[in-house]
Amino acid sequence: MTSPNLSPKSALSIIPFLLLAANLRPALTSVGPLLADIQASTGISLTMAGALNSLPLLAFAVFAPIAHLGRRLGMERTLVGALLLLVGGILLRSSGSVFGLFAGSLCLAAGIGVGNILVPGIIKRDYPERVKALTTIYAVTLGLSAAIASGLAVPLASSLPGGWQTALAMWAVPALIAALAWTPIALRQGKSGLHQRATASTPLWRSPLAWFVTGYMGLQSLYFYVAVAWLPTVFQSYGYSPAEAGLLVTIFQLVALAMSAMTPLLLGRRRDQSVAASAAALAMAAGIAGFLLSPGLAYLWVAVLGLGGGACLPLALAFISLRAADHHQAASLSMMAQSIGYFLAALGPFAVGLIHDLAGAWSFPLAVLVVLGLIQAVIGYEAGRDKTL
Repeated sequence: MTSPNLSPKSALSIIPFLLLAANLRPALTSVGPLLADIQASTGISLTMAGALNSLPLLAFAVFAPIAHLGRRLGMERTLVGALLLLVGGILLRSSGSVFGLFAGSLCLAAGIGVGNILVPGIIKRDYPERVKALTTIYAVTLGLSAAIASGLAVPLASSLPGGWQTALAMWAVPALIAALAWTPIALRQGKSGLHQRATASTPLWRSPLAWFVTGYMGLQSLYFYVAVAWLPTVFQSYGYSPAEAGLLVTIFQLVALAMSAMTPLLLGRRRDQSVAASAAALAMAAGIAGFLLSPGLAYLWVAVLGLGGGACLPLALAFISLRAADHHQAASLSMMAQSIGYFLAALGPFAVGLIHDLAGAWSFPLAVLVVLGLIQAVIGYEAGRDKTL
């Protein structure tokens, strides 16, 4: 997918960028459908199997400081190292041992986490006039590659020799291709560009605007992962069959993906995204509130939720580049926003499950999500204002 605003030369230059984006989710989303096979093969408990899904999210936050190597080594060289770490992690995870399973997951999560953090800086540096378009292309590529990997996991495990190990290991191939695509770029990177000084500014942790961007990223991440983790159970508790509950979550993800692709067209060339950011958060809150009030209209409410969630991700990613003064600052803001965001994403499903257990019903945790959506709308209005750190 390319933006109509990109020239043929520019479109060709984003191929390595697209290869990078296409490798930042498959290693994660291919695990879930194979958890039963992994558990049966390795003998790990259900709790340990579930940890394989949440461990990478926590690792994103823990390993985020590695991205600061981009200042010393250069972004391209750091990305090549991150992609090679991803390749090694995928292969180690597929070795068949319990140690390899978890050590490999940590390695690949470290590689993906560094890639996640450096992307906004690359967009800010190389495509400063097309931040919204390139961010949307990035978000859509993430969604498509994640869905493809999830859908192919079981068929590949059933048809390939080696079962789940081969099905997971094969994702090392596109990751290696991406590393090879970035290697010539990294080799051409002169030493003169490695130690450029960042624009002087208030330390990010003391900047209210940085916290608004971080809060918006964190709350949208929490919403998405809570939706994927718990909505099927919520729908079933309200009388929907397991098959229909799965269909509803699929509709949510498809609508979100379509909305992500449309976001730059809706925003146009507006420099201020306050209204859009607030409206997207309010749509998510409305989707949850609507289901609480009228659960029989679940198909309508998941569509509304998808519209809001689909717009929130590209907006949250775009804020990192748009609110930063230069690409170094964008990388630092990206580390702050995404490390805290993924920490909230990892805690979100656990916290919602705990609230449900304490309350004994789904109405209270869903009401909490509505309140968080309203808070996100206020934060989004500030994060979307046309100003930089």
